[in-house]
Amino acid sequence: MFKLLTKSVLVFIGGAIIAAGFNLFLIPHELLSGGISGVSMLIGYFTSLNFNFMYFAFNIPLLVAGWFMLGRRFITFSIVNVIATTWMLNLVPVTAVVVDPLLSSVFGGVLIGVGTGLAYRAGGSSGGLDIVASIITRYRDFPIGTIMACMNGIIIMLAGYLNDDWNIALISVLSIYITGKIIDLIHIGHVKVTLFIVTNETDIMLKKLLPRQRGVTKIRTQGAFTDHEKDMLMTVTTKYELDEIKQIIKDTDPKAFVNIVETVGIMGSFRKN
Repeated sequence: MFKLLTKSVLVFIGGAIIAAGFNLFLIPHELLSGGISGVSMLIGYFTSLNFNFMYFAFNIPLLVAGWFMLGRRFITFSIVNVIATTWMLNLVPVTAVVVDPLLSSVFGGVLIGVGTGLAYRAGGSSGGLDIVASIITRYRDFPIGTIMACMNGIIIMLAGYLNDDWNIALISVLSIYITGKIIDLIHIGHVKVTLFIVTNETDIMLKKLLPRQRGVTKIRTQGAFTDHEKDMLMTVTTKYELDEIKQIIKDTDPKAFVNIVETVGIMGSFRKN
């Protein structure tokens, strides 16, 4: 219960940071974010419709689709983030923190990336095209921030063509690129690592590792200096799950020797969360 509450708070904070990026940096200079928020901004800039309302309304069908394709837990956190962002958009005043649109683009992108990354780390998303990107990563193992940057870049370039203002469009692309990179730094679920664990507590270790639904290979080894035989367990997991496995190893066999290697690629079956 405490863990669930902590994650909910983290998702809510992420929404507040995203709202700050919009109202303090992008919207005052009529810059564009990507995806649903970018479309909502365009409508808000050139019509009398309210950006906050459009942002919330456009997210509803995607959240409904994600409910059936991505799972209730993920979408529940995403709903919390969308509600938090919409609420904070109404509380944070639209005020330009800096005069230079380029600086606003950079720092706005950083804030939106941090807010979205926190939502992902907690197990949700910031809605919009994040949900579409999450669906894609279920079938293709790509960095989610890169996918979002590509999709959002197409939308912004189209907006520049239709609006006939390439300065705003290109500055906005910079913001989206920075957002994608920040998300990839925080959301590390696509980064794989391989652990080689030499232990004397093989059976106990396996009882704790196998329920995690990650494959484990047991290899019989022999020390070159001592001639003592030990078991070495090899498993591949994500960097996001690494801390949990390290804690299991410490609790089971504090004297275990562990070699952790970043994995370049994987062929074969690998479960995606």
